[in-house]
This record gives sequence, structure tokens and C-alpha cells, in this order.
Amino acid sequence: MPRSKSKSVSFHEDVTNDTFHLSETKISDVKGSAEKRTMTLIGKNVCHDSVYINAAKIFQGIRNKKPKDKMLVRYGDDSVSPALTFEDEYSQRVSYELAFNALKYQEFLEEILLDSCVYPCQSIPDELTSLLVVMLYDLQDRKFEAREIFDEEEPVAEVRKIEHFLYSFRIKLAAALARYRIKHDALSIEYILPETIQKQEQRASALPLCVWINTFKTSLQDVVRDLKNKGFTEVESVSDFNRYTYCMDQHCHDVLFFPSSLKEELLNSDLFADCKLLLQDKSRSLAVHSVQALLNTDGDIIVAHVGSHLTIAHMSALRNHSMSRVFVCGVKSSAKADELRNLFNHMGCENIQLLYEDFTEIRPTDPRLQNAKVILLIPQCSGLGFSNPIDFILSEHGDAGLLRDLLQGSVSKDKLCRLAERQLTELMHAMKFKVQAIVYCTSSVYPEENELVVKKALESGVEGHKLKRFRLIPPVFPTCSNPESCTDFFFRTELSEISSGCFLAIIAREKDSSENVSVQDILARAASKGLLGTTAEETKDDEKKQWKVTEHGNGVTASGTKPRRAAFHHHEVPSPSNINTAVSVSKAVTKLRKKNISQPVGYVQPKKPVSPAAGTGLPRVLKHTAHLPSIGKVHGRQMLARKARAERKKVVLKPVEIVFPPVISPYGRPQAGMPTSSSYFDWTGAKSMSDRALPPPLPKSGQTNRAKESAVAARVLKLSSRFTEKVRIPEYIHLHTYITVYHYSG
Repeated sequence: MPRSKSKSVSFHEDVTNDTFHLSETKISDVKGSAEKRTMTLIGKNVCHDSVYINAAKIFQGIRNKKPKDKMLVRYGDDSVSPALTFEDEYSQRVSYELAFNALKYQEFLEEILLDSCVYPCQSIPDELTSLLVVMLYDLQDRKFEAREIFDEEEPVAEVRKIEHFLYSFRIKLAAALARYRIKHDALSIEYILPETIQKQEQRASALPLCVWINTFKTSLQDVVRDLKNKGFTEVESVSDFNRYTYCMDQHCHDVLFFPSSLKEELLNSDLFADCKLLLQDKSRSLAVHSVQALLNTDGDIIVAHVGSHLTIAHMSALRNHSMSRVFVCGVKSSAKADELRNLFNHMGCENIQLLYEDFTEIRPTDPRLQNAKVILLIPQCSGLGFSNPIDFILSEHGDAGLLRDLLQGSVSKDKLCRLAERQLTELMHAMKFKVQAIVYCTSSVYPEENELVVKKALESGVEGHKLKRFRLIPPVFPTCSNPESCTDFFFRTELSEISSGCFLAIIAREKDSSENVSVQDILARAASKGLLGTTAEETKDDEKKQWKVTEHGNGVTASGTKPRRAAFHHHEVPSPSNINTAVSVSKAVTKLRKKNISQPVGYVQPKKPVSPAAGTGLPRVLKHTAHLPSIGKVHGRQMLARKARAERKKVVLKPVEIVFPPVISPYGRPQAGMPTSSSYFDWTGAKSMSDRALPPPLPKSGQTNRAKESAVAARVLKLSSRFTEKVRIPEYIHLHTYITVYHYSG
């Protein structure tokens, strides 16, 4: 017999909160696995006494209640929530299945009791009516044969009493069943069920088995090889299934599908016994893969509800090769924590942290969760999108009332409002955390639990002013990584013969606008604030220009290097072999704002061209010069560009052209061996920006032209003293030699 394990829980909405999972959970040792397989075979013909007791308690809470004036079969008081005690996982599943079958055939079973005159019976109190109905269903399912009883089974007096009572009236009960089938023209009792319930059961029985690969234990390649050795063949889709076949899922790379007819054979295989393959609905795999696609770093993950331990294990397996941790909220008790740790250890999970508090009780500033990047929120929902309600209840700790809702085909308005309100509260609480995204997933078919909850949460503005707002983004799966290709912001799967119903929504923080700004825009912003010496636009324009220097005496035009500001920043000067008469100086004047007599020659107003002082020997620079057409055109384009940039308030530096008269440098003679037309001087740069020389002030009237020309030349040489390289300086600075001087506009 399986090892006994006792657990007590409340019956109503949290009826399975502390129960074990059955179909997906595997016994942690070889002996337990063998026992489970034995019970799988025996369970088709045998139910233990404890199973009947638990099934009767479940049925008592979910049965259809009739008005007292129409109630022919009376049940006991169900105001007190009974406690459920399960021996093992198998007995838990069988108890729920037996209770669900009794609920489906409640009308039929009650009529059989009344028609056979077995009920009412004075020896059977109302408190045992639920047990009577449950055991009657099991008796007719065994074709009214006696139940096999094992010696090691602990007897329950009430069960033995009801069993003996029903078996003594088995002939009358069989006759009543035959009359009922004739009355309703039904080949079997399955045909008396409503058409919607029949279709639901057909879908559940035909639904392909969905499993995911536990990468802690194996790999996709190893699983494919093992399946091939076992005689399985891979096909394209579920429509190609033919006995021993399987196919890969189109959304999740680690999910496989098998024909439903192979369920028992697969569950008894070593792949499942060793937790290499785990059976779970695809909707949960979609949720965890959505979280995986949103994580680019080693950020942590918050799972808001315990839910199925398989969902947590799958999330852990996907983050196997990272430093991420998976925080699970709502464990509540140390006993539950120990149970989960044993399950996770058996599956190889090592990056899971269990939190006892409910998700809504945890503060967004909790230091344990400061590295969390994504929240996975799978709230309690109506669950009508799930194909197999028993699987949903056992794996997701669902409400046993789902069985009644499924038969009725809808959820009561009050229950739906309570669920939607709780879901909205949890989603709004999740939005208060400093996470990048939230994945919201349900198995509901109602918009009140799906789209409306998400939209209300986004409209609430619960994030506050300190955090970026959340917005909907399309679902991102590994096979559909381009969000722009998705037309809907919600992901849905309809309830069908190949899948359960699912709703999935992803909300993410709005990105900072700076993340979409180009490098040029960033440089332009910095330049407009005076953080740079020029703008990116000017840099681009200047890099396209070449200096063209025209000498008045011979009319020869020489091309030099591009006047890039980066060259000035690195103290570079034009090559002597390319430039003979042009000297370019960067940042000659810094932020001169006062208009006085000491203003330097190179100073210009931001919006006015330079005009030489009256009475000096410096000629005015004409806007259009006949013998300098290229210079005039360049100058015109510069003026237009400066004006446009000034209007955009981006201008930091402006070029200006100045003209020097013919002058003979008094500062040296040509050295021996050097050409007589030029001399070389060693110029030592200033030690700091504050030490650099400024252009000379305008000469006073009354000076001779020779003195003025000598003073200008001296100032030019001193101005260039910031450069350490040897620069070729012409001995004669000819008239109309243009020198570009950059200055700050202030």
C-alpha cells in the first residue's frame, strides 16, 4: 500500500490549498513510483474506504441544492466545512473524480434511489446521504459487483454499513437503472448528460498530452534520442498523430505533445518517473516562456502565487544557466515549505526562494526583491477555460466549486465580481514594484477577469509619479520575437480539442525617451547647453570643408587639410607641405561680452560681421570679391548656416574671416640652409586654457602702417603659441590672406 500522509484543509474555496498534486507530481523514490503504478492498475476496480469518505465530503459541498418544497432526497447540514484527509496523491484524485461523477449524475442517482424504494430508509441518517449517493454511483459503475477489500485496509464503519445496505438491494437498483435508460432512450448513462457536458468530456479525453522537458535532468536531444529508441516518431503537428508519435510545440522550444491514448503508458515510463518529462497544461508554459523572453540579464523573478509547483519548476529550469532567483510568495506554513523543497530537490531545482507571506502583504521596497525584473501573476480565477477541471483543481489549488460551475455552464455574478476584484488588487499591487514587466495569465473565458482587469489596472495610475508608467506590449515568444508583427496586445487560446483556453497579457514599463535618441541628438543637446565646444551639426559640416587660401600677388590656390575641431583639441596643425599662408586658430576668444576699446581684432558680435575700425589701414572684407569667387561663396554659405543655427539656438562657435595687410615679420631671419621665403619657429603651447593668448586689440589711430602691421603679426605669432609643434610661417603675410578664427558666442 502507498505510504500514508495526512493533511487537513478547509473545504470551501481553499479546499485544496494544502493538498498534494497528483498527475504531474512523481514519487521521489523508486519504491514510491512502483507503488503508484500498482495503485493505478488496482484503482480501476477498487476504492478504499477513505476515498468514499473524502468524496462524500466534497460532494456535500458542491451538490445542487433544491428548494425545500421540491427536495425529495434530504442531505445533512453543510454549514460546517468538513476536513479532508488524503492518504496519498492517488486517493486525492480518485476522491475528486468520484465526487464530480456523483455531481454530474445527481438527478439520475436520486431518481434511482426513489424508484427502487431504497430511499428513504430510517437506518440511514441524512448526514450519510452524500455517502449513499457517492457509493451508489461506484456500485453501478462496477456493474453491481462486490468490491474487493484488502486485509491491510483500515475499515470505516459508515462505509461498510452503506456498502452492505446498497449491495443487499442491488437487484432493485439494477432494475430501476434499466427503467430509467428505457425512459430516456439512452444506451448508457453517459447519454443522459447535457450535450455541453458530453462535448466537454470528449474534449478532455481527446486533448493531446502536453509535457515539458526538465533541463535539470536531461536535454531536448537526449529526450528525442530516448523517444526514438522507444519507437516514437516525430511529426509536424497534432493532426498527424498516429499512435507512437509526438510533435514539438510552435511557441515553446521545450514543450512536446503526445496522443492522449498514450497517457497511462507515458506516466509509467522512466522519463516521467525520473522527472525528465513533466505533464502540464500548455497555458502555464506560455506564461513562463513569456517571462523568459522579457529577461535579458540575471534579474530575479517574483511568482505571486504558489499555484502549481510545476510552473515554478519550469521557470526555474528556464533560468538554469543564469544567476536569477525565483521568489515564490504565499507558502504560508513550514510544512508546505518542506513539501515544496522536497519536490523541487527531486526535480533538481536549486534557484528557488520560498516566501511565507502572501504577495499582497509584501512591500514593494522589500530588500529581498530589489533585483526583481519580472513578476509572474497567475491569480485564482474561474478556470472555465481548462479542459480537465480535476487537473486544474489539483494542480492549481483551484476551488472545488469549479465542478459545479462547469456543469451549470457559467459562474455566478457574485463569484465573478469577487474574483475580478481580487485579481485587480493583485495586479495593481504588482505595478508598485520596481520591475520591468508583469506577465498576467488566467484560464478564464470572461473578459471581467481578463482584458477588463488589465485595462482598469493601467488606468489606475497606481505607479505614482516616481516610476515610469506601464503599457501593454504584444506577447513575445521565442518564435515570435518581433512585437511589431503581432496585431493583438493580448494572447488567447480557445478551448478546443487540441488546447485549453488561456488568456495572457504582458505589461511593461515605458522606456525612457533617451533610449531612442541618436548620438547626434545627444551631442546637439550637450552643445546647446555649452557642454561642448561645438555642435555635432557643425562638426559634420566642417569635416566636409577644405581650406582654400588665395594669395593676392600670384593668384595661386592651394588646398589644405580639413579644419576639424578634433584636430585642435589634440593640438594638431596643418601640414607645412600643404599650407603656406594660412594659420587656423581654435577658441581664440572665450565669452567676451563687453564692448570696449580693448576688444580684440578677432572678436565679432554673434549676429554681425566684423567691420574694421575707421581710420585704420585695414580694408573692409567685401561680401562678394571678384577675384575670390570661391571664398565669397564659402563665406555666403557660412553666413546662411550661421543664421539658421543661431535661430535654432544651437550655435556655440562661429567662423569669421579677417584680412591682414602686407607685413614683414620682424621676429627673425631665415636660418641657414632654409628657403628665404619662410622660417621655422618652435612654438611652445600655454600650460592651461587660461594662459592662452588673445588676438591683439585694435591699434589706435596715429600709428604708422608699419607699426600696426608689426603689432598684428606679433599678436598672431603669440596667439599660436599654444601649439607645441613646429609650424611653417611665411616671412611675408600677404594682403587678403584669410585666417579663420573661432570664438565663443558668449
